[in-house]
Amino acid sequence: MRELILKMAMSVDGFVSDLEGRNTWMFGADQEAKAWGVDFIGNASLHIMGGRSFRDMAAWWPTSTDAFAAPMNQIPKAVFSRQGPAILDAAKPTAALDEARAQAGATQSPALQPGAESWAQAYVASGDLAEEVGKLKAQEGKPIIAHGGVGFARGLVARGLVDQFALIVAPMALGQGQPLFSELAAPLPLKLVSAKVFPGGAIAQIYRPA
Repeated sequence: MRELILKMAMSVDGFVSDLEGRNTWMFGADQEAKAWGVDFIGNASLHIMGGRSFRDMAAWWPTSTDAFAAPMNQIPKAVFSRQGPAILDAAKPTAALDEARAQAGATQSPALQPGAESWAQAYVASGDLAEEVGKLKAQEGKPIIAHGGVGFARGLVARGLVDQFALIVAPMALGQGQPLFSELAAPLPLKLVSAKVFPGGAIAQIYRPA
């Protein structure tokens, strides 16, 4: 039986993205916090995400040389989408290369990283959210890490499917944005398992439902 961990970065005022869905504000230059994040997501047997996040990630990670690229590419994925297997078209290696060339400029030729092909081999979950998550949890292995986007993450929270929350609070206030817990039917008590403060001001807080 695998646990499901929801990993999300959020602002100090509780938003996981701005009103337009952008979250570039969360990525700082704190190398200690980044190293913690790489180790954390590397301890997974499966990464899951919604369709929009899958398309964005499948276009980025296969050719990225960022420290997060290795665990993101090499660990199996599952995408939750009503689109069905057609969503995997965006994850074909040629599509990733075309996207990378468009972003980098025609004079550069990016290379696919080890494990890049795993995006096109992702499991596509098109059924009921709770049933699909239940099937994935029933398998043996390391935890499942969920990445979002916001709507997908809210659905996991609202249905009580999250066994552990890994919330990385960035030293940033947005004033307005999209919250994570807005679809709860009732208050959700949480138990703090651990907390780690990083030099740049971010705090990694691990919670379990109480």
